[in-house]
Amino acid sequence: MTTSASPAVDGLLCLIVGPSGAGKDTLIDRARAALAPAGGHVFVRRVITRPAGSGGEDHLAETPDGFARRAAAGDFLLHWQAHGLCYGIPAAIARDRVAGRIVVANVSRAVIDQARREAAPVRIVVVDAPDAVLAARLAARGREDAADIRARLMRARATMPAGPDVVVVDNGGDLDQATAAFIRAIGG
Repeated sequence: MTTSASPAVDGLLCLIVGPSGAGKDTLIDRARAALAPAGGHVFVRRVITRPAGSGGEDHLAETPDGFARRAAAGDFLLHWQAHGLCYGIPAAIARDRVAGRIVVANVSRAVIDQARREAAPVRIVVVDAPDAVLAARLAARGREDAADIRARLMRARATMPAGPDVVVVDNGGDLDQATAAFIRAIGG
């Protein structure tokens, strides 16, 4: 039974995951440019305990203490820690989902089971590429040595999600083809 406190959710939550170097941000940016103007898709700006303007994705900056207070207050639908930072998906996306919009969020694989339980309906879109492509992309970043890259790839392969709600997009070749596949995967 749906109450006014918890309205029915019609919009799909697309959780974007995949190993480092797979090109998640690139595909999200391209899909945002193609789909956001029509208004049927919402692309989430994550809250991150990283200063604004520090490079990387366009995010909402928060202090560690502020993040902890917001998490305790229920301001996040999903939140997690990775690489020494805290990440959160604002709970306010519920309004978009109630309105029937498709919400697209880049998340950690660690929150997939929670999202399946607490935020259905969800679709998990795994952006992936062959290991050789991932290794070359990670090496080009220059942040890790070859042993670290191999270990990262092994961890990523061990934690790939599975299930009927999972769609895999190969981003190891032509970027336009991968973008088209990604847009189809998120319901565009």
